[in-house]
Amino acid sequence: MAEIIQKDGTWTFDGDALRLTPGRDKNVSLLRRTLGELTVPLGALAGISFEQGKKSGRLRLRLRDGADPLLQATGGRLAEPNDPYQLTVESDRYGVAEYVVDEVRDALLLDRVPSDPVDSYLLPGPSVPLSVSAGDGTASFDGEHVRLEWNWKTEDSKSAAGARSLALTDLTTVEWYPAVGLENGYLRFTVRGAETKAPPKYDPNSVELWGFKKDPLMALVAAAVQARLPHPTASPEAAQATEQPTAITPEDDHDALLRRLRELGDLHRSGVLTDEEFATAKRAVLKRL
Repeated sequence: MAEIIQKDGTWTFDGDALRLTPGRDKNVSLLRRTLGELTVPLGALAGISFEQGKKSGRLRLRLRDGADPLLQATGGRLAEPNDPYQLTVESDRYGVAEYVVDEVRDALLLDRVPSDPVDSYLLPGPSVPLSVSAGDGTASFDGEHVRLEWNWKTEDSKSAAGARSLALTDLTTVEWYPAVGLENGYLRFTVRGAETKAPPKYDPNSVELWGFKKDPLMALVAAAVQARLPHPTASPEAAQATEQPTAITPEDDHDALLRRLRELGDLHRSGVLTDEEFATAKRAVLKRL
């Protein structure tokens, strides 16, 4: 086992996976602390590197494209302090960092792990339910529905219709974009059949972000939704198999709910849903039976 313990966090490698635990130091970002511990399977890694500096160095993981819903939803736009796949290393631990790099690289070679993209997520994404308030609204996700609620700073034309409830089955994409300079960021959901080019300030399916402390937490909502959407590079047959019906008639309702239970079971067994997420989603379906 290889392990490096720093103020910024702890990385532990057991030969099969890397466990990334954020540190408790005040400089550890809110996003990393909220996301918590991550377990990255060896098969999700494309590489690891260590960069030395005069006062501190940095360990960096490179994941295979398409392996992580968080990276997929944020499109590589997470600022360095919020990136859970980087670790600041103090100068007196450079030797330990290099040892961790050697151990991971050797394992990648021995297991012949390819570095090419994948067509299914190898990490489960953030746990649900979760709710984040930032910018002009609050975004909540329970695994099946996204709820958007507005605050007093929301544009009148967007808030007039009240809170929004978006079924996961109606969503085609989700995107998080940080505020940069004078340009505001956003969390945007694209609803099938209701695509729009309206600015996030006026789009009722978007939360506008202004560059404040909690903005990065919206990326967790985006990642949780992304993990439950069809993978962007999956084959049409695989994508169709994961989609849910957009409408259920009364005659088909019972059978549809039974199918949903079976699908939830498959997602739980494959590791996409945690025990808690599976139990919550299962209770919601059983209430409708």
